[in-house]
Amino acid sequence: MPEGHTVHRIAQQLTLDLVGRPVAVSSPQGRFADGAARLDGRTMLAATAVGKQLFCPFDSGDVLRVHLGLYGAWDLYGQVSPLTDGGPARGSLGAPRVRPATRLRVSEEESVHAAPDDGTWPPPPVGQVRVRLATDAFVADLRGPSACEVLTPDEADAVRARLGPDPVTAEDVDAAGDEVVRRVTGRGVAVGQLLMDQSVVAGIGNVYRAELLFRARLDPWTPGRRVPPDTVRALWRDWARLLADGIREGVMLTREDLDADGRELARHDPTVRHWVYRRTGLPCRVCGTPVLMEEMATRNLYRCPVCQV
Repeated sequence: MPEGHTVHRIAQQLTLDLVGRPVAVSSPQGRFADGAARLDGRTMLAATAVGKQLFCPFDSGDVLRVHLGLYGAWDLYGQVSPLTDGGPARGSLGAPRVRPATRLRVSEEESVHAAPDDGTWPPPPVGQVRVRLATDAFVADLRGPSACEVLTPDEADAVRARLGPDPVTAEDVDAAGDEVVRRVTGRGVAVGQLLMDQSVVAGIGNVYRAELLFRARLDPWTPGRRVPPDTVRALWRDWARLLADGIREGVMLTREDLDADGRELARHDPTVRHWVYRRTGLPCRVCGTPVLMEEMATRNLYRCPVCQV
């Protein structure tokens, strides 16, 4: 599942390449035809992310809300602006983000693929595209989201109000951390389940959940009310660091023991990136005990039974 870092990167990308411009909005698949008609030709005013949700207000007063869910992804074509200073930003394959006759797929990771190159612009949609956002130089195609809708500003504010704190959008990160402490320690639900609850803290998915809890050496099954407040604050601060790193790099790289060469290898090799996520039966990188996979609230949970006690 695309997690918080992916949605923040998409918000940055749309800010660079669509915000402040009239946008041609269409629904090649047809399932978003009415919403596309409301937005077509209007100017996008902003693109912001809160957790896993993207909000794009237009000058008509309408707000496009997108939640990628388990399978959502964006395909980007054309003059795709780099997201970093000092040279082209890189996706997980290490390829420049601006290339002719290619599409940049942005989901849980980023990858470059061949695009139709018959000399036409915009390129024809590939597969089931729910919504296309386009200018004369840039195209963003959305496929497979769990939510794609047009809201009023009040409706968009109501969605945001239901979400927990996000370190990127928090006006006061420490105060937001105190709110996360309150929401975790006031409940008897397992902390591993609470971290995935978007009303508790926004943006954490299965990868970051498993890795944050391992880095804290915390048993995921510990009830929230039994987790010390200082431990929850440390989780929040660690989440802020990991999220910022994921936004910068475009990949979830959660091992703090890697040197520069190790990080470069991990960008290309998913098996090097994490402490416990998807390492079922493999030895824990710290103690050597086989990593467990269990089910928590219908999602796979990864942990070390020795380090996380």
